[in-house]
Amino acid sequence: MKQHFNMFAAYNAWANQRIYDAAGALTKEEFARDAGAFFKSMRGTLNHLLVTDRIWLKRFTGEGEAPSSLDTILYIDFAKLRVAREMEDRRIVNWIGSLTEKQLAGRFTYMTVTDMRTISQRLSPALAHLFNHQTHHRGQAHTILTMLGKEAPSLDLIYFQRTEEGRAFA
Repeated sequence: MKQHFNMFAAYNAWANQRIYDAAGALTKEEFARDAGAFFKSMRGTLNHLLVTDRIWLKRFTGEGEAPSSLDTILYIDFAKLRVAREMEDRRIVNWIGSLTEKQLAGRFTYMTVTDMRTISQRLSPALAHLFNHQTHHRGQAHTILTMLGKEAPSLDLIYFQRTEEGRAFA
């Protein structure tokens, strides 16, 4: 189980880097343009992913910031958003790497953001959600790039597994 989540943490950081590399070619106007995605723009989508990662890491670890709204714009400036994303990805990789099999099989309790309920659940399925959620919204970011006429990177897990970094997990 631990290797599985270590792989997803590494893949998550790799895929985020690729989507940020592509998004970095956008103009300020393109970055902020409402493309009809759930969080409207590339800026809204990438901020949402950072917001939710911070919320989940706060739930998991008890540390860090946890915005109170899922559509919070933490950073308008792309460069600052990218630095924050890279820091959060390192935080995720390091935290996942610190977990034991026993911890992965354990439970945790948290308060929901949307309706303020207390939830207790197993850690492993919540981690699966964390990484699946990232993939879902990176797919939206990929679509935004395509809609803007930009080249969107391949983000497939198998492609990551075939890279030098990913072969350690394949």
